[in-house]
Amino acid sequence: MKMKSYASFDAYVKDQTPRNQAIIRALRRFVKRVEPGLSESVKWGNGCWLGSNGPVAYVYSATDYVQFGFFRGSSLKDPKGLLEGKGQYVRHTRVRRPSEVDERAFAALLRQAAG
Repeated sequence: MKMKSYASFDAYVKDQTPRNQAIIRALRRFVKRVEPGLSESVKWGNGCWLGSNGPVAYVYSATDYVQFGFFRGSSLKDPKGLLEGKGQYVRHTRVRRPSEVDERAFAALLRQAAG
């Protein structure tokens, strides 16, 4: 199966379900507020935020949730135990509605990931 490609983060968002679009828009506003220096991109078929040292965070649209993930997530301090995943590096949390964007906990993770 070929990975879908998108010309921009906006094009990626538009291609998602209305429910996931709302979640991704909430995460997008959150990332812009917390780490305004990150740039948006589409990598590996998903919306991503890039820092000066490469990819920092991503969104992946699943059927009934959006993954908000971190490329070096396994190295992050996660006192609330929000992150899932068993890979060597990547970790994510599942967001099922915009109101589940935990500003304080997500900001702590994002700042570590971008630092």
